Amino acid sequence: MSLPDERAFSKALKTKTFKPVYYFYGEDEYLKAEAVHALIDSAVEPTTRDFNLDVRSASDLDGETVGSLLGTPPMMAERRVVVIRDVASLKKDARASLDLHLSRVPDGRKLDLILVLVAQGGEKAKVDKGLEHIPGATEFAPLSAGRVPKWIAHHAREKLHAAISPAAIQLLHRAVGNDLPALAAELDKLASYAGDVEIDEAAVVAVVGIRRDETLGDFLDCIAAREAPRALDMLSHVLALPKISGVSVVMALTTQMLAISHGVGLREQGLSNARIDAAFWDFIQAVRNVWRPWGEARAAWSKSHSQWDADSVDAALEALLRADIALKETRVSSDEQILSTLVIAMCSDMRKTDIGSAPTRALRTA
Repeated sequence: MSLPDERAFSKALKTKTFKPVYYFYGEDEYLKAEAVHALIDSAVEPTTRDFNLDVRSASDLDGETVGSLLGTPPMMAERRVVVIRDVASLKKDARASLDLHLSRVPDGRKLDLILVLVAQGGEKAKVDKGLEHIPGATEFAPLSAGRVPKWIAHHAREKLHAAISPAAIQLLHRAVGNDLPALAAELDKLASYAGDVEIDEAAVVAVVGIRRDETLGDFLDCIAAREAPRALDMLSHVLALPKISGVSVVMALTTQMLAISHGVGLREQGLSNARIDAAFWDFIQAVRNVWRPWGEARAAWSKSHSQWDADSVDAALEALLRADIALKETRVSSDEQILSTLVIAMCSDMRKTDIGSAPTRALRTA
């Protein structure tokens, strides 16, 4: 949901100017769930919710049941809400009943039924061409990294009735990343910890267990700059962060190395630093998940790509592959031990060894 759409949706809920049908689709399941809950809270009185709210899975419905759900009037209330989840799984007769209802949706008069159709998310989710053009169709794409700090402040204020300082927002974002469910969980703990006072940086340190200069982003910066001692010093702290594992660290490092590899290839072609910096932004837009704030990643890569050449990039990518295999196999070594070996390998002056013919250089100019 774009920022203007989000504001319009919030305003409509406050003024109770609902649409007869909503179709929520897109990759971000958390944002869709939040929108459904907000709509229900606004449209259905808690005292009559047992009578006037039906939440069903599409796979459990047949045509007769859909017709009954959409034809039942509200009880002791102005309206009722019907939510159908995973709408793409509707059987043929159930979809026919839905389409019949959509063809008869009232326009311009008081609504006594609000229908909410929710599509499955994930990267492979497909939009329903028959539903995407209805007035209440809204796409929920993952928030860009630039919007996440605003989301943190909004969630703290609106959902938890808590204030949070800009420094605390920045540190929390760097520690947890763009994972909204994880951020919401940490914010809930932070609000309880802070009580009636503003959530500050000290609260994030105490509750999340992270200090500035010990985030995943800081660790990635050290590897980009090939500073092995600093990276090794903070490795145990990084692995203790919420939702961080050895595999996720390798994934983040791989994304970074592919970006740096691209920058090295452009540098070898004679492109200016300004052009390379712009190319890093294009890379981020294409990949989207770079495991930390976008501007921070772009700045780190632009600053550090000169530390790398073709051979050192190839060696680092091969070391990452070996670490990924080691982390996923039955082993004696711990995640920290495997990653410590990886850090040394990536930050050293080692060059490509003859262990395979991985054509990694092609990635730099792709």
